[in-house]
Amino acid sequence: MFVLVSAVVFAQEAEQDEVQMAQAAENDTPDRADFWLGLGGVAAMYSQEGYAYGGSFSMGYGSGSSIGLMAALYFGSEGINTLELNLLLRFYLQKAVHERLTYGGPFIQILAGPSLYNFSGSFSIPSGSGMLNVGLCFGWRFIFADKIFLEPAVRAGYPYMLGAALTAGVRF
Repeated sequence: MFVLVSAVVFAQEAEQDEVQMAQAAENDTPDRADFWLGLGGVAAMYSQEGYAYGGSFSMGYGSGSSIGLMAALYFGSEGINTLELNLLLRFYLQKAVHERLTYGGPFIQILAGPSLYNFSGSFSIPSGSGMLNVGLCFGWRFIFADKIFLEPAVRAGYPYMLGAALTAGVRF
C-alpha cells in the first residue's frame, strides 16, 4: 500500500514539474511585434458651434508600445472641414494577455501632426504656416478571435479640445 501511494505522489510531482517547465518556456518566448490597421468613426470639437464628425484610418507597429500613423477627415456643421495627419505613439498599460502575446486593455496614445482646413473647396494651411495638432488619448483595446479588435477612445488636445473615436481593426 505504501509503495502504491508513493508512486501516485511521485507521478503528481513529476506532472507538476512538467507543467511549470512548460509555463517557464512560454514566459521566455520573445515578444512578437504586431502590425495593425484600423478604420473608425471620430468626433472632435473643431467647430465653435459643436462637434465635427468624420472617419479615420490608422496603422501601427510594435508590441507593448506602438508607433504609427493616423489620418482623419472631419466635417463640421459650419462648413469647415478638417484633415488631420498624425504620427502616433501608443503605450499599452498591461502585459500581453495570453501566449500569442496579444496586447489589449487600456492604452495611452500621443498624437501630433498638421491639421489642414477646408474653407472654400480646397485644403489650405491656416495662418500661412500651418496648425500643429497635438493631443493625448486614452482608450481600451478589446480583442476578438486573436486578430480583430475594437477600440473606444477619448482624447484632449489642441486645436480641438475634446474628441472621441471608435475604431475597428485587424492585427497581422
